[in-house]
Amino acid sequence: MPLLNKEQIMEIIPHRAPFLLIDEITELEPGVRAVGKTYIKQDDFWFKGHFPEYPVTPGVLLIEMLAQVGAVCTLAMPENKGKIAFFAGIDKAKFRRNVVAGDELTLEVEIIKAKANVGVGKATGYVEGKRAFSAEITFALK
Repeated sequence: MPLLNKEQIMEIIPHRAPFLLIDEITELEPGVRAVGKTYIKQDDFWFKGHFPEYPVTPGVLLIEMLAQVGAVCTLAMPENKGKIAFFAGIDKAKFRRNVVAGDELTLEVEIIKAKANVGVGKATGYVEGKRAFSAEITFALK
């Protein structure tokens, strides 16, 4: 059972279809850690062009999924209500496997630094319990 569904996620972050890329939040400790889920479907918009003969989820969208979970984690704090989290940096990104239709992603973000309106999250995506991709994401709040 999700802690937050899509409608509840949209109350925290400003993303909307087709760019709201997370389906639910299953764990949340505001400002500290969040875990979310995304269910990759055959009809997801990116598969039409990436790549029609071998459809895989683009790495930049995988990083965006992690960032959206991180945004929920940070923007769920009362003092950040109504703010927007922008990318300020992406470091140490690694992709270990292709993510395809039918995959269920578990997205974990732990805030490892936070100072004023800037923070860093250690972010990892899993498929079937195995690390599929990871990055260190830096964000700025406006």
